[in-house]
Order: sequence, then C-alpha cells, then structure tokens
Amino acid sequence: MPRVEREISYLLGGAFHRLAFTCWGDPHLPAVLCVHGLSRNGRDFDVLAESLSDRFHVLCPDLPGRGRSGWLPDPAMYTPVHYVQALAHLLAVIGRPVDWIGTSLGGICGMLTASLPGSPIRRLVLNDIGPFLPKAALARIVEYVGTIPDFGSVGELEAYLRRVHAPFGALSDADWAQMARYSARTRPDGRITLHYDPALTIPLLQTPPADLDMWAVWDRITAPMLTLRGAQSDLLLAETFARMGERSATHTVEDAGHAPALMDSPTIGVIRRFLEEDVLF
Repeated sequence: MPRVEREISYLLGGAFHRLAFTCWGDPHLPAVLCVHGLSRNGRDFDVLAESLSDRFHVLCPDLPGRGRSGWLPDPAMYTPVHYVQALAHLLAVIGRPVDWIGTSLGGICGMLTASLPGSPIRRLVLNDIGPFLPKAALARIVEYVGTIPDFGSVGELEAYLRRVHAPFGALSDADWAQMARYSARTRPDGRITLHYDPALTIPLLQTPPADLDMWAVWDRITAPMLTLRGAQSDLLLAETFARMGERSATHTVEDAGHAPALMDSPTIGVIRRFLEEDVLF
C-alpha cells in the first residue's frame, strides 16, 4: 500500500494539539511504531518503513514541535514524559500491541512506555540509546541543537546536515537530499531553517548537563528487546551496551556513531528478523 499521511488530536496541558504521522503498509498487518530523535522527524524512517511494510503496518510520528506536528504553547512541555503522553493517544488509536523502534529520544520514550504496567509494547528496538547517558555526550547534543541556524537554500541545509549528522553513517547522496527536504522549514523572510520549534531547546538549555541514569526504568521492562549501537557512539557507551546485552539482543553498526540512520540493508535485516521471530539471537 502507498504511504499515507495522517494526524490525530491529543490532550496535553489542558488543550488539544495536533500529532502528525506517516503510515506505511496494510493497516491490518501487525503494527510497528517508529519514533525519531531529538531534532529529527518521522520521515527519517522512510527507508526502514518501506522495507518493513510488506509484513507490518509502520507508523512514524513527528513528535510535538517537529515536522508536521503542532508546536506546543509552553516550552516546559517539551520533555519525554509529555511526549509519552502524546504518543499514548496514538497507541490508543492503534488499539493493539505494537513493536516500538526508537532512535535516541524516541528510544527514551520507548523505555518509559514499555516500563509502565499494561504497556502495549510487544517488542522494543532501541537505536543507540540506553539506560545510562553520559553528560559529555548530552552536552554535545545540546550545543548543536541549541543553535538554530538558517540557510539560503535547501542545498546549504543539506551540507549542514552532512556535517552535524555524519555519525548517522554512510548515507547515499539521495538519502542526504531526502533528509534535507524533510528537515527544511521556510521562514516568512524566505530563509530556510530546521523543521522544529526553536522553543523545544529551552528545557535543555535551562538544565545543566548531567549523567542520566535510567536503570530503574530498564529493570521494569519485560518486553523482548534489541539494542543497536553505532560503533563510534559517545552516547551509548560500550560498557552500557555490554550490560544491556545481558537482557537484550544486540547489534553493532560498524560505520556509525550516534545514531545509525537505519537505512542500510544489513541493519534493516537485523531489525526485521527480531520483529518476525519468536526467539532472540
């Protein structure tokens, strides 16, 4: 089935807001929810979603303040707990068990959701994220996300993305061009900027970077898990990855850092096998 763009309303902070998402595959197939990273959007999963759409109904939301989703009036609501509340409305619309694939922030939201009693998450795939995040890596991410550049063209934006997101891995020219297309927002003055609400950086900039320990959350997760790590990642440390491997299937993406783009056939194959099979590998 062709790609379909949809949206729902969700209640947060005493008002209704708009959550946009892109769907791939037959709605009657098992559901997979793909949730993106901090400054990205759901179209990052186009290659993965299309590859899985023969066996799954894949839904790729834009988190609040990103892509086609509405911006929130209060920057204080740009936090993982509030994102989980927004995504809970989408889970209610799906109305059945889902497999969750989360990159970075999307994986944090996945861990929080999977740790809750009665969670509908059947299987959880974490892309370069884990229960411990070092403050040095968090500070690096806040530094580039907290600076909102503008550009004279989408081509200039693409060059910027190639530089700051080089750790995504060996993407093709077509992949970078598509990423730039869906990362672009045209301002009233005609300049091109990134397709997210600049205010979402406010909670990050107001909080001094510190190590983030979520092992208590991790310990409450009972769903089968697969953890992916970019071999050069500074966010998911090797020792954290090794400890996660005691309860999670693991796979290392050799040519990537934080975070693998999930566009290469070998990694997509690992994810597919995990979602399709009843045993961990």
